[in-house]
Amino acid sequence: MKVISIVGARPQLVKLAPIAAAFAETEHEHVIVHTGQHYDADLSDVFFSGLGIPDPDVHLGVGSGSHGVQTGAVLSALDPVLDEHRPDWVLVYGDTNSTIAGALSAVKQHIPVAHLEAGLRSFNRRMPEEHNRVLTDHCADLLLAPTEEAMRHLAGEGLEHRARLSGDVMVDICLRIRDAVLAGEHPAPALPEGIDPAEPFLLATLHRPDNTDDPERLSALVGSLAGLPLPVALLAHPRLVARAEQHGIKLEQGSVHVGRPLPYAGLVAAVLASAGVVTDSGGLQKEAYLLDRACTTVRPETEWVETLEGGWNVLVPDPHDLPAAQWAATACRPAPGTPRGVPYGDGTAARRVVRLMEEAAGA
Repeated sequence: MKVISIVGARPQLVKLAPIAAAFAETEHEHVIVHTGQHYDADLSDVFFSGLGIPDPDVHLGVGSGSHGVQTGAVLSALDPVLDEHRPDWVLVYGDTNSTIAGALSAVKQHIPVAHLEAGLRSFNRRMPEEHNRVLTDHCADLLLAPTEEAMRHLAGEGLEHRARLSGDVMVDICLRIRDAVLAGEHPAPALPEGIDPAEPFLLATLHRPDNTDDPERLSALVGSLAGLPLPVALLAHPRLVARAEQHGIKLEQGSVHVGRPLPYAGLVAAVLASAGVVTDSGGLQKEAYLLDRACTTVRPETEWVETLEGGWNVLVPDPHDLPAAQWAATACRPAPGTPRGVPYGDGTAARRVVRLMEEAAGA
Protein backbone atom coordinates (compact mmCIF):
# COMPACT_ATOMS: atom_id res chain seq x y z
CA MET A 1 0.00 0.00 0.00
CA LYS A 2 1.31 3.43 -0.94
CA VAL A 3 0.09 6.42 1.08
CA ILE A 4 0.81 10.11 0.58
CA SER A 5 0.43 12.31 3.67
CA ILE A 6 -0.24 15.96 2.87
CA VAL A 7 0.67 18.39 5.66
CA GLY A 8 1.42 22.08 5.83
CA ALA A 9 0.74 23.59 9.26
CA ARG A 10 2.04 23.08 12.79
CA PRO A 11 -0.87 20.98 14.13
CA GLN A 12 -0.63 18.67 11.12
CA LEU A 13 3.07 18.09 11.71
CA VAL A 14 2.35 17.04 15.29
CA LYS A 15 -0.29 14.57 14.05
CA LEU A 16 2.09 13.35 11.36
CA ALA A 17 4.68 12.22 13.93
CA PRO A 18 2.79 9.19 15.28
CA ILE A 19 1.39 8.37 11.83
CA ALA A 20 4.89 8.32 10.29
CA ALA A 21 6.10 6.12 13.15
CA ALA A 22 3.18 3.72 12.67
CA PHE A 23 3.84 3.41 8.93
CA ALA A 24 7.54 2.84 9.64
CA GLU A 25 6.54 -0.36 11.47
CA THR A 26 4.97 -1.74 8.27
CA GLU A 27 6.03 -2.57 4.72
CA HIS A 28 3.81 0.17 3.31
CA GLU A 29 5.33 3.08 1.38
CA HIS A 30 4.65 6.40 3.11
CA VAL A 31 5.39 9.59 1.16
CA ILE A 32 5.32 12.96 2.97
CA VAL A 33 4.33 16.08 1.06
CA HIS A 34 4.81 19.41 2.88
CA THR A 35 2.85 22.21 1.23
CA GLY A 36 4.79 24.97 2.97
CA GLN A 37 1.60 26.62 4.29
CA HIS A 38 3.54 27.27 7.51
CA TYR A 39 7.01 28.28 6.40
CA ASP A 40 8.22 29.95 9.61
CA ALA A 41 10.91 27.73 11.18
CA ASP A 42 9.18 27.96 14.57
CA LEU A 43 6.02 26.48 13.05
CA SER A 44 7.56 23.93 10.72
CA ASP A 45 11.23 22.91 10.78
CA VAL A 46 11.46 22.38 14.54
CA PHE A 47 8.64 19.84 14.42
CA PHE A 48 10.43 17.60 11.95
CA SER A 49 13.65 17.69 13.96
CA GLY A 50 12.03 17.64 17.41
CA LEU A 51 9.51 14.86 16.78
CA GLY A 52 11.69 12.59 14.70
CA ILE A 53 9.56 12.95 11.56
CA PRO A 54 11.32 11.94 8.33
CA ASP A 55 12.15 14.88 6.07
CA PRO A 56 9.42 15.60 3.50
CA ASP A 57 9.78 13.74 0.23
CA VAL A 58 8.23 16.73 -1.55
CA HIS A 59 8.14 20.37 -0.42
CA LEU A 60 5.78 22.60 -2.40
CA GLY A 61 6.83 25.89 -0.77
CA VAL A 62 3.51 27.69 -1.31
CA GLY A 63 3.97 30.18 1.56
CA SER A 64 1.34 32.65 2.71
CA GLY A 65 -1.54 34.37 0.95
CA SER A 66 -5.28 34.83 1.15
CA HIS A 67 -7.37 31.70 1.60
CA GLY A 68 -8.18 31.50 -2.10
CA VAL A 69 -4.62 32.18 -3.23
CA GLN A 70 -3.09 29.71 -0.78
CA THR A 71 -5.63 26.95 -1.46
CA GLY A 72 -5.28 27.43 -5.20
CA ALA A 73 -1.49 27.37 -5.03
CA VAL A 74 -1.49 24.08 -3.08
CA LEU A 75 -4.06 22.56 -5.43
CA SER A 76 -2.07 23.56 -8.51
CA ALA A 77 1.22 22.31 -7.10
CA LEU A 78 -0.23 18.99 -5.90
CA ASP A 79 -1.76 17.86 -9.18
CA PRO A 80 1.52 16.79 -10.83
CA VAL A 81 2.82 15.25 -7.58
CA LEU A 82 -0.19 12.96 -7.21
CA ASP A 83 -0.16 12.18 -10.92
CA GLU A 84 3.48 11.08 -10.63
CA HIS A 85 3.09 8.94 -7.50
CA ARG A 86 -0.44 7.53 -8.03
CA PRO A 87 -0.81 6.39 -4.40
CA ASP A 88 -3.43 4.00 -3.05
CA TRP A 89 -4.45 6.65 -0.53
CA VAL A 90 -4.03 10.36 0.03
CA LEU A 91 -4.17 11.07 3.78
CA VAL A 92 -5.13 14.62 4.75
CA TYR A 93 -5.05 16.02 8.27
CA GLY A 94 -7.33 18.39 10.14
CA ASP A 95 -8.89 21.52 8.70
CA THR A 96 -6.41 23.80 6.94
CA ASN A 97 -6.19 25.10 3.38
CA SER A 98 -3.69 22.30 2.73
CA THR A 99 -6.34 19.80 3.87
CA ILE A 100 -9.07 20.85 1.46
CA ALA A 101 -6.59 21.37 -1.41
CA GLY A 102 -5.12 17.90 -0.89
CA ALA A 103 -8.55 16.31 -0.81
CA LEU A 104 -9.72 18.12 -3.95
CA SER A 105 -6.57 17.31 -5.92
CA ALA A 106 -6.94 13.63 -5.03
CA VAL A 107 -10.65 13.24 -5.77
CA LYS A 108 -10.28 15.01 -9.12
CA GLN A 109 -7.71 12.33 -10.02
CA HIS A 110 -9.87 9.50 -8.64
CA ILE A 111 -7.43 8.72 -5.83
CA PRO A 112 -9.05 7.58 -2.54
CA VAL A 113 -8.89 10.13 0.27
CA ALA A 114 -8.70 9.43 4.01
CA HIS A 115 -9.41 12.33 6.37
CA LEU A 116 -7.74 12.22 9.76
CA GLU A 117 -9.68 14.11 12.46
CA ALA A 118 -12.95 13.84 10.54
CA GLY A 119 -16.29 14.86 12.02
CA LEU A 120 -15.18 17.79 14.16
CA ARG A 121 -17.64 20.65 14.08
CA SER A 122 -17.66 24.10 15.68
CA PHE A 123 -20.90 25.07 13.86
CA ASN A 124 -19.34 28.52 13.42
CA ARG A 125 -19.42 29.27 9.72
CA ARG A 126 -17.24 32.35 10.20
CA MET A 127 -14.29 30.03 10.77
CA PRO A 128 -12.48 29.08 7.55
CA GLU A 129 -11.50 25.83 9.28
CA GLU A 130 -15.17 24.84 9.54
CA HIS A 131 -15.66 25.06 5.78
CA ASN A 132 -12.43 23.14 5.17
CA ARG A 133 -13.35 20.26 7.47
CA VAL A 134 -16.95 19.95 6.27
CA LEU A 135 -16.03 20.02 2.58
CA THR A 136 -13.20 17.55 3.14
CA ASP A 137 -15.47 15.13 4.98
CA HIS A 138 -18.03 15.20 2.20
CA CYS A 139 -15.52 14.38 -0.53
CA ALA A 140 -13.33 11.88 1.37
CA ASP A 141 -13.70 8.12 1.08
CA LEU A 142 -12.60 7.16 4.61
CA LEU A 143 -13.46 9.35 7.58
CA LEU A 144 -11.19 8.73 10.56
CA ALA A 145 -13.09 10.19 13.50
CA PRO A 146 -11.25 10.91 16.76
CA THR A 147 -14.27 10.75 19.09
CA GLU A 148 -17.78 9.36 19.48
CA GLU A 149 -19.09 12.93 19.17
CA ALA A 150 -17.37 13.28 15.79
CA MET A 151 -18.97 9.99 14.72
CA ARG A 152 -22.39 11.41 15.67
CA HIS A 153 -21.76 14.53 13.58
CA LEU A 154 -20.84 12.42 10.56
CA ALA A 155 -23.92 10.24 10.99
CA GLY A 156 -26.08 13.38 11.18
CA GLU A 157 -24.70 14.42 7.79
CA GLY A 158 -25.38 11.03 6.21
CA LEU A 159 -21.71 9.99 6.20
CA GLU A 160 -21.77 7.14 8.71
CA HIS A 161 -21.05 4.51 6.02
CA ARG A 162 -17.62 6.10 5.44
CA ALA A 163 -16.83 6.83 9.11
CA ARG A 164 -14.61 4.80 11.41
CA LEU A 165 -13.69 5.57 15.02
CA SER A 166 -9.89 5.79 15.10
CA GLY A 167 -9.20 7.71 18.28
CA ASP A 168 -7.09 10.83 18.35
CA VAL A 169 -3.47 10.60 17.23
CA MET A 170 -2.70 13.75 19.23
CA VAL A 171 -3.06 11.62 22.34
CA ASP A 172 -0.33 9.29 21.05
CA ILE A 173 2.24 12.04 20.64
CA CYS A 174 1.18 14.17 23.62
CA LEU A 175 1.47 11.32 26.13
CA ARG A 176 4.75 10.13 24.62
CA ILE A 177 6.30 13.58 24.89
CA ARG A 178 4.80 14.14 28.36
CA ASP A 179 6.50 11.03 29.66
CA ALA A 180 9.82 12.07 28.07
CA VAL A 181 9.58 15.56 29.60
CA LEU A 182 8.80 14.17 33.06
CA ALA A 183 11.75 11.78 32.68
CA GLY A 184 14.06 14.74 32.04
CA GLU A 185 14.76 13.78 28.42
CA HIS A 186 14.03 17.30 27.11
CA PRO A 187 15.56 20.62 28.18
CA ALA A 188 13.49 23.22 29.98
CA PRO A 189 11.33 25.27 27.60
CA ALA A 190 12.51 28.71 26.47
CA LEU A 191 9.87 30.76 28.27
CA PRO A 192 9.57 34.52 27.74
CA GLU A 193 11.89 36.76 29.70
CA GLY A 194 10.34 37.61 33.05
CA ILE A 195 8.58 34.26 33.49
CA ASP A 196 9.91 32.23 36.43
CA PRO A 197 8.91 28.57 35.90
CA ALA A 198 9.25 28.00 39.65
CA GLU A 199 6.39 30.47 40.27
CA PRO A 200 2.75 30.19 39.07
CA PHE A 201 2.15 31.56 35.57
CA LEU A 202 -0.37 31.18 32.77
CA LEU A 203 0.51 30.01 29.27
CA ALA A 204 -1.35 31.87 26.50
CA THR A 205 -1.71 31.84 22.71
CA LEU A 206 -3.90 33.88 20.34
CA HIS A 207 -3.97 33.54 16.57
CA ARG A 208 -7.48 33.11 15.16
CA PRO A 209 -8.69 35.82 12.75
CA ASP A 210 -11.79 36.55 14.86
CA ASN A 211 -9.47 37.49 17.73
CA THR A 212 -6.64 39.19 15.87
CA ASP A 213 -8.01 40.97 12.80
CA ASP A 214 -10.21 43.54 14.52
CA PRO A 215 -8.00 46.09 16.32
CA GLU A 216 -10.53 46.86 19.03
CA ARG A 217 -11.03 43.21 19.90
CA LEU A 218 -7.32 42.41 19.85
CA SER A 219 -6.54 45.43 22.03
CA ALA A 220 -9.24 44.38 24.49
CA LEU A 221 -7.99 40.79 24.61
CA VAL A 222 -4.41 41.85 25.24
CA GLY A 223 -5.66 44.23 27.90
CA SER A 224 -7.59 41.40 29.57
CA LEU A 225 -4.45 39.27 29.69
CA ALA A 226 -2.38 42.22 30.92
CA GLY A 227 -4.72 42.74 33.87
CA LEU A 228 -4.52 39.17 35.22
CA PRO A 229 -2.95 38.66 38.67
CA LEU A 230 -0.56 35.96 37.41
CA PRO A 231 2.27 36.46 34.90
CA VAL A 232 1.20 35.44 31.39
CA ALA A 233 3.65 33.75 29.02
CA LEU A 234 2.23 34.72 25.61
CA LEU A 235 3.71 32.53 22.88
CA ALA A 236 3.23 34.91 19.98
CA HIS A 237 2.20 33.31 16.68
CA PRO A 238 3.52 35.22 13.63
CA ARG A 239 -0.06 36.18 12.76
CA LEU A 240 -0.53 37.78 16.18
CA VAL A 241 2.76 39.69 15.91
CA ALA A 242 1.89 40.95 12.42
CA ARG A 243 -1.60 42.09 13.39
CA ALA A 244 -0.40 43.77 16.58
CA GLU A 245 2.21 45.69 14.62
CA GLN A 246 -0.33 46.58 11.95
CA HIS A 247 -2.79 47.89 14.54
CA GLY A 248 -0.16 49.59 16.72
CA ILE A 249 -0.95 47.37 19.72
CA LYS A 250 1.78 46.67 22.26
CA LEU A 251 1.70 43.01 23.26
CA GLU A 252 4.19 43.30 26.14
CA GLN A 253 2.17 45.10 28.80
CA GLY A 254 1.07 44.50 32.37
CA SER A 255 1.25 40.80 33.21
CA VAL A 256 2.01 39.79 29.62
CA HIS A 257 5.49 38.55 28.73
CA VAL A 258 5.96 37.79 25.03
CA GLY A 259 7.94 34.87 23.63
CA ARG A 260 8.21 32.87 20.44
CA PRO A 261 6.23 29.71 19.60
CA LEU A 262 7.82 26.61 21.08
CA PRO A 263 8.69 23.26 19.52
CA TYR A 264 6.24 20.59 20.57
CA ALA A 265 8.26 19.13 23.44
CA GLY A 266 8.86 22.66 24.72
CA LEU A 267 5.15 23.40 24.53
CA VAL A 268 4.27 20.26 26.48
CA ALA A 269 6.90 21.15 29.09
CA ALA A 270 5.55 24.71 29.30
CA VAL A 271 1.98 23.47 29.85
CA LEU A 272 3.19 21.12 32.57
CA ALA A 273 5.07 23.98 34.25
CA SER A 274 2.09 26.36 34.05
CA ALA A 275 -0.79 26.94 36.42
CA GLY A 276 -3.24 26.98 33.49
CA VAL A 277 -3.76 27.86 29.85
CA VAL A 278 -5.57 30.67 28.00
CA THR A 279 -5.92 30.11 24.26
CA ASP A 280 -8.01 30.17 21.10
CA SER A 281 -6.15 27.16 19.68
CA GLY A 282 -7.99 23.89 19.19
CA GLY A 283 -4.89 21.80 19.74
CA LEU A 284 -3.76 23.54 22.92
CA GLN A 285 -7.21 23.12 24.49
CA LYS A 286 -6.84 19.38 24.16
CA GLU A 287 -3.20 19.33 25.21
CA ALA A 288 -4.10 21.20 28.41
CA TYR A 289 -6.85 18.63 29.04
CA LEU A 290 -4.51 15.69 28.48
CA LEU A 291 -1.84 17.28 30.69
CA ASP A 292 -4.19 18.02 33.62
CA ARG A 293 -4.25 21.80 33.32
CA ALA A 294 -7.32 24.03 33.40
CA CYS A 295 -7.92 25.81 30.09
CA THR A 296 -9.80 29.01 29.32
CA THR A 297 -10.75 29.24 25.65
CA VAL A 298 -11.30 32.70 24.19
CA ARG A 299 -13.94 31.60 21.70
CA PRO A 300 -17.72 31.14 21.77
CA GLU A 301 -17.44 27.44 20.83
CA THR A 302 -15.07 24.50 20.72
CA GLU A 303 -14.79 21.43 18.50
CA TRP A 304 -13.47 19.52 21.50
CA VAL A 305 -16.65 19.54 23.57
CA GLU A 306 -15.39 16.71 25.77
CA THR A 307 -12.92 19.14 27.39
CA LEU A 308 -15.82 21.19 28.78
CA GLU A 309 -17.04 18.42 31.05
CA GLY A 310 -16.07 18.87 34.67
CA GLY A 311 -14.82 22.41 34.09
CA TRP A 312 -11.48 21.42 32.57
CA ASN A 313 -12.13 23.87 29.75
CA VAL A 314 -14.28 27.02 30.01
CA LEU A 315 -15.40 29.13 27.05
CA VAL A 316 -15.08 32.89 27.52
CA PRO A 317 -15.98 34.59 24.23
CA ASP A 318 -15.35 38.13 25.49
CA PRO A 319 -13.18 38.30 28.61
CA HIS A 320 -13.14 42.09 28.48
CA ASP A 321 -16.94 42.05 29.01
CA LEU A 322 -16.57 40.24 32.36
CA PRO A 323 -15.88 42.00 35.65
CA ALA A 324 -12.14 41.89 36.25
CA ALA A 325 -12.51 39.70 39.34
CA GLN A 326 -14.66 37.15 37.50
CA TRP A 327 -12.25 37.01 34.55
CA ALA A 328 -9.29 36.58 36.90
CA ALA A 329 -11.05 33.86 38.88
CA THR A 330 -11.85 31.98 35.67
CA ALA A 331 -8.47 32.28 33.96
CA CYS A 332 -6.48 31.57 37.14
CA ARG A 333 -8.65 28.77 38.51
CA PRO A 334 -6.90 25.56 39.58
CA ALA A 335 -7.33 22.32 37.69
CA PRO A 336 -10.58 20.64 38.77
CA GLY A 337 -10.44 17.41 40.67
CA THR A 338 -13.06 15.76 38.48
CA PRO A 339 -12.00 12.63 36.54
CA ARG A 340 -11.38 13.18 32.83
CA GLY A 341 -11.89 9.74 31.36
CA VAL A 342 -10.36 8.86 27.98
CA PRO A 343 -12.71 10.34 25.34
CA TYR A 344 -9.83 10.74 22.87
CA GLY A 345 -8.48 7.22 23.02
CA ASP A 346 -5.71 5.28 24.68
CA GLY A 347 -2.63 6.51 22.83
CA THR A 348 -2.64 3.86 20.07
CA ALA A 349 -4.69 5.74 17.46
CA ALA A 350 -1.94 5.91 14.82
CA ARG A 351 -1.67 2.13 14.53
CA ARG A 352 -5.45 1.96 14.34
CA VAL A 353 -5.44 4.50 11.50
CA VAL A 354 -3.02 2.35 9.49
CA ARG A 355 -5.13 -0.75 10.15
CA LEU A 356 -8.36 1.00 9.08
CA MET A 357 -6.72 2.18 5.87
CA GLU A 358 -5.49 -1.35 5.18
CA GLU A 359 -8.99 -2.74 5.71
CA ALA A 360 -10.60 -0.10 3.48
CA ALA A 361 -8.05 -0.77 0.74
CA GLY A 362 -8.31 -4.54 1.09
CA ALA A 363 -4.56 -4.64 1.77
